[in-house]
Amino acid sequence: MTRLDRLLRPRHIAVLGAGWALNVIDQCRKMGFAGPVWPVHPTKAEIGGLRAYASLGDLPEPPDATFIGVNRFATVEVVAELAAMGAGGAICFASGWEEAGAPELQAQLVASAGGMPILGPNCYGVINYLDAALLWPDQHGGVRVDRGVALLSQSSNIVINMGMQARGLPVAYVACLGNAAVVGLAELAGALLDDPRVTALGLYIEGIDDAPAFAALAERARAMGKGIAAIKSGKTELSRTAAASHTASLAGSGAASSAFLRQVGVAEVNSPSELIEALKILHLHGPGLGPRLCSLSCSGGEAGLVADLAAPYGLDFPPVPQSTHDRLRAVLGEIPAIANPLDYHTFIWGDGPKTTEVFTAMLEAYDAGLYIIDTPREDRCDASSYQPALEAIVAARRATGRPAFALASMAENMGERRAGQLMAEGVVPLLGLESGLAAVRAAQTPAGAEGWRPLVARPEREAQLLSEAEGKRLLAAAGLPVPRAVAGRTLAGVTAAAAGLTPPLALKGLGFAHKTEAGAVRLGLATLEGQAEMPGATGYLAEEMVTAVVAECLLGLRRDPVYGLTLTLGMGGVTAEVLADTVTLVWPVSEAEVIAALRGLRLWPLLDGYRGRPRADVAALARMAVQLGQLMAGDDSLEEIEINPVLLRETGAVAVDALIRRV
Repeated sequence: MTRLDRLLRPRHIAVLGAGWALNVIDQCRKMGFAGPVWPVHPTKAEIGGLRAYASLGDLPEPPDATFIGVNRFATVEVVAELAAMGAGGAICFASGWEEAGAPELQAQLVASAGGMPILGPNCYGVINYLDAALLWPDQHGGVRVDRGVALLSQSSNIVINMGMQARGLPVAYVACLGNAAVVGLAELAGALLDDPRVTALGLYIEGIDDAPAFAALAERARAMGKGIAAIKSGKTELSRTAAASHTASLAGSGAASSAFLRQVGVAEVNSPSELIEALKILHLHGPGLGPRLCSLSCSGGEAGLVADLAAPYGLDFPPVPQSTHDRLRAVLGEIPAIANPLDYHTFIWGDGPKTTEVFTAMLEAYDAGLYIIDTPREDRCDASSYQPALEAIVAARRATGRPAFALASMAENMGERRAGQLMAEGVVPLLGLESGLAAVRAAQTPAGAEGWRPLVARPEREAQLLSEAEGKRLLAAAGLPVPRAVAGRTLAGVTAAAAGLTPPLALKGLGFAHKTEAGAVRLGLATLEGQAEMPGATGYLAEEMVTAVVAECLLGLRRDPVYGLTLTLGMGGVTAEVLADTVTLVWPVSEAEVIAALRGLRLWPLLDGYRGRPRADVAALARMAVQLGQLMAGDDSLEEIEINPVLLRETGAVAVDALIRRV
């Protein structure tokens, strides 16, 4: 029992606001809500054919759920009255709060709610298709179901659009968060997943308000056998600005958000279409789809297209095992090439038993199967010749117990009726090659590490940039390898002190965030004698240059206002921005996880002995990354550490530049 149970699964509903109240009444009536709906209006005797009550105090009892469709100022008063009378919760529909520059008014609303849960403000509402309870002031595209997925969104319009899907996905709940002033993302998502009739959860996320709580939610969902798929907006600056102006959500960077979702085992997709398709897989099969796939089509063109489009998603189509090869050859004869993806030609088209044998034999050898099939449009064509193939897909799934996907190359080439029939038979209809393949990849998302939680995030703070010399001393004190060096305020003093260093030397001017652009780096010096002053330098640093370098890498850690602490690694040096070959992780991570992430870099071969080159000591880089993570996790004053480059040798790694910001 959670505090959201009455709001999500109400016995009775109160509605306020004449126009919006009428819409809610109509939707409940159309869907067949069994409980009473109580309009509340100070002057109207009836609304929508129902008796209207003059005040909340006149209601027969405190309502389980209330839709508040009045202006924002009146909303604060209504919420206070509902909380005082022991109501179960409310939808606050009005906009014009923190997202519109009125945080004080939103704070008043939160105070008025007390312990009563409210969704919003700036929230469209909730649809419960399981119990026909609609706190929803508009049309929708759903029907009553016995079980299905929950759709939860921080954007009302996005989830309205998804709710109109005609792709065969059974939807149990549609819910909006709005500004999430009282009930946050993790709490509402958890309450939806707690309903045993909910099979999976689809999210549209603008900002995550409590990353550790969300990580705990994702782990709990996996333990329940329920998958979560999500669209996370905010990958661009324009998108982050839109999120902030929409619901005052803090989006976080796109790289950090993707890393976080991956690390907690949430399947990230990029579009509503991909989300709907992924949820169909999760609905029928749960999370953790196996990696070994087969693809079958009656056309070489389709087989080639699947292979091409699947490659960017990293989908794996292993060769056909010999035993399966022999079974297929016995049915297909000598002409078709037995391969994966398989073009079985049209020799068996229309022959139910042979098609079933081919489809079943192939699926038995893999974790899941893609059956490419575009059915003719029903208004102009006869689709009866496709029925044996569709029945063979169903039979293969039943015989093997493995996921079978009927994949239409174009979304419109499988209607809602047929998609629904396939779902009822346990076959997932995937509509559109790109969306379908993206959904398959999403369903393969592995679970997060048990017990993994990010650091608690803090608001951004003003911090001071340490000089490179100060930064190097901090790194050395933490046990990280740095070059032997001397530093001083004057070039003459540094020149004298550098007599004990072994050339070649590097001379750097201090006081610059980007020394190379300022012309404040001189390399390969045999001596510092005769070196000119560097205009603008506040001091100087002389170092022994690192030799026998195999690769230059970038290593950066910074506080994140959403995810606590992020770690970025990639190819470094002065061309780091041009190469843009980096990977981001959310702390905490292990050395093994760092190395696994590095293997995902485009230029990983350059670190791994490409064409006879020496192999870089990436294990040393991973140790350095974990050391720095531990340093920042234990020292709240550190805001950012960037080392670019870290010079990797065949054995060992050295931090030769350091940008550190400290409060």
